[in-house]
Amino acid sequence: MNRKTVAWNSLDNAAKIFPPTSDKRDTKVFRFACELYEPVQPKALQAALDRTIEVFPFFRSVLKGGLFWYYLERSDIRPLVKPENSPPCSAIYDPNQRGLLFEVSYYRNRINFEVYHALTDGTGALQFLRFLVFYYLADVHAADFKNRPVFDYDASMMQKSDDSFQKYYSAVKRHNKKRRIAYKLRGYKISENRIRVIEGVVSVKNTLNEAHKYHTTLTVFLSAVLLCSISREMAQREKKRPVVLSVPVNLRKYFPSETTRNFFSIVDVDYNFQQNSGALPDVIAYLSDFFSRELTAERLEARLNTFASLEHNIFARATPLVVKDIILKIAYDLSAQESTATLSNVGRVDMPEQVAPYIRLFDVFVSTKKTQICMCSFDDHLTISFTSPFVSTEIQKNFFRILTEMGIAVELAANQIDDE
Repeated sequence: MNRKTVAWNSLDNAAKIFPPTSDKRDTKVFRFACELYEPVQPKALQAALDRTIEVFPFFRSVLKGGLFWYYLERSDIRPLVKPENSPPCSAIYDPNQRGLLFEVSYYRNRINFEVYHALTDGTGALQFLRFLVFYYLADVHAADFKNRPVFDYDASMMQKSDDSFQKYYSAVKRHNKKRRIAYKLRGYKISENRIRVIEGVVSVKNTLNEAHKYHTTLTVFLSAVLLCSISREMAQREKKRPVVLSVPVNLRKYFPSETTRNFFSIVDVDYNFQQNSGALPDVIAYLSDFFSRELTAERLEARLNTFASLEHNIFARATPLVVKDIILKIAYDLSAQESTATLSNVGRVDMPEQVAPYIRLFDVFVSTKKTQICMCSFDDHLTISFTSPFVSTEIQKNFFRILTEMGIAVELAANQIDDE
């Protein structure tokens, strides 16, 4: 009897936390979107998706739970394009159903790519969306090109599905993380587990010019603006606790890797507004010094080894999955007390110059139980997207008001909340 060979991969180190901690409030789904200068053509988008999934076959996987670990199993499910008809970052993973871990939808001029974080991180998802948009525009506007556009990404199938945590784990250096209780954002939450998305579009050039006045980077500058925005909403008695900002770091910048799976770390930076001046220049100087010390290959390797050590522990490996789920959920809830908000900078999105004129911008945002900023840029458009489960929008107002007071024009948009 012929038996079909099943291709499967165990979850990478970062992905292991997502299945046991996903719930209706935080689906662990994030969305990349591309806004075009013209309406999306659904049939052409489906054809582009069919081509893209052949370049990224690893994405045609379903998530299953074994006796000891979750794993990804390759499937023959064909992903289908659909009109956007559900709230942003709605649940994708359902343990009771065999389904893909991503969705492609469209709304007017926008192409949306939503994905469950256990499958990939921001860099991997962005690569998928770049190919999807490229194939779509290259076909829709084929008559406009004298020479057919080409793409510059040539990683092999093995490189794209590589588990880089395993590759760079050395078990030599460890990161000693100090325990601290962070200031926590509180307030009434939006009903039905919805999240509010507020998106601000600013000029990359103008924002960078402002950052350079403080001799710092875009990420440090906007992180400082976020911290100051939060401090404006803190009561004086609450300032005894530090505001802790979690910043995801793309490890591919420090360790050579072309993987489209998760390969990131988290760096937490704390600032105490009771012990420091709280003025923006002071916050920027503090963050600049912190990141210059922490964002090195040596420090990040130590963090990688610390968080990857669990799956190399013989006792942890022998623990049944049902017990691991409980332990990981408790550990996740404890770690959540050590963070106030998150800021993630995906960076600049590059597209082949022939298709770039048809694209206005890219954006990215994520489901969250806290308040989170995700940002990326294309051409001179820097998109800064807040997601939050809270009714209050004071922090977002503070953030964009600080930018406008500096002379940085902001174009704002938000999702519609039904009960408002």
